[in-house]
Amino acid sequence: MADAHIIINESINAVLPDAAVRRALDRTRLSGSVTVIAIGKAAWRMARSARDALGSRVRSGLIVTKYGHAEGSIPGFEIIEAGHPIPDCNSMLGAQKALDIVDGLTANDTVLLLVSGGGSALFERPLPGVTLEDAQSLTKQLLSSGADITRINVIRKHLSSVKGGRFAKACAPASVFAVILSDVLNDPLDAIASGPAVPDTSTSEDALAILNYYNITISDNLRQAILRETPKYLDNVHTQITGNVEQLCNAAGRCAERLGYKTMILTTSLDCEAREAGTFAAAIAREIRNANQPVSPPCAVIMGGETVVRVRGGGKGGRNQELALSAARGIDGFDDIVIFSVGSDGTDGPTDAAGGMVNGGFAARCRSEGLSIDAYLNDNDAYHLLRRMDGLIVTGPTGTNVNDLTVILIK
Repeated sequence: MADAHIIINESINAVLPDAAVRRALDRTRLSGSVTVIAIGKAAWRMARSARDALGSRVRSGLIVTKYGHAEGSIPGFEIIEAGHPIPDCNSMLGAQKALDIVDGLTANDTVLLLVSGGGSALFERPLPGVTLEDAQSLTKQLLSSGADITRINVIRKHLSSVKGGRFAKACAPASVFAVILSDVLNDPLDAIASGPAVPDTSTSEDALAILNYYNITISDNLRQAILRETPKYLDNVHTQITGNVEQLCNAAGRCAERLGYKTMILTTSLDCEAREAGTFAAAIAREIRNANQPVSPPCAVIMGGETVVRVRGGGKGGRNQELALSAARGIDGFDDIVIFSVGSDGTDGPTDAAGGMVNGGFAARCRSEGLSIDAYLNDNDAYHLLRRMDGLIVTGPTGTNVNDLTVILIK
């Protein structure tokens, strides 16, 4: 498992946003004074890089990030840590402060908006008639429904004063240069952090259809808010993506090759249920071990993306932990196989773990202690079983966020 930890560390380090933000700023000329607003799990690192690059040109700065993700003070910046994946009072405070900062800017000013995953929860000001409690309750229902992040963010955009392009509209007539670290498959700009500075491609009708599909009932006040359509055109925004899951997978592949593995990037758009992805990963591992296809050992099969969890039980865990635990059942007895799944941001669901790692002996060790993998999966309680069997991956906040990495390693 030592090789697995090396791959995790090197691939995450390769997608830290520091250098990418500096490259984006080097290629762009920002006019007038610059106001920096950074939101998301990678906000602190992105803001620090911007401050280093722009120096005294920064007029004012605000960072809104997840609790525990700020790494110290930055001159000229106020830092607010807020709730994720459920918005809280600080999410509203951060959004309101951002709106106050950009209020009154002129056409000669520039807002540098640094966006990373997690911004949908961290940066929130509900529309009039929608309360924080409304947003919290609906977010919990959506997260438990099995809906993917793109569909969830369609709902969020239509209930928010700062999502779906509405924050960029509030910045006008100032221009907005948005530097985006993508945590959404295929990089749809209006879905990343719910697109605070991107014209919204979804409609109110789309939002209501998603709620209907997942059998989520809403109150009349929420329905009326959703019917207030989001901006479909913005003329004051320029956007650049600085990192995504493809870069994460490529970095993992380079590291694995250096360690002596033949590598195959199987997909960068894994988006099914977590336990199904785990079963699939185990099936691939068995095929390689038994038939030397689609690649022969020693090998590393790499998958990137973001799975979902349909909550059926009352346990604790996250999508990466559930994927790994599910995979353990299918590699039982194959001692030279390791499968891990890790969130690049260092957090997996509402836990202190980044993901999970199992090998071919994991299931046998569970049986020897009278523990049932299926029982823990059925209760969505991967965290506690992985912790007991020393299968958690704990990195702490990484400072980046570009989806998840799943790797099958076979000696």
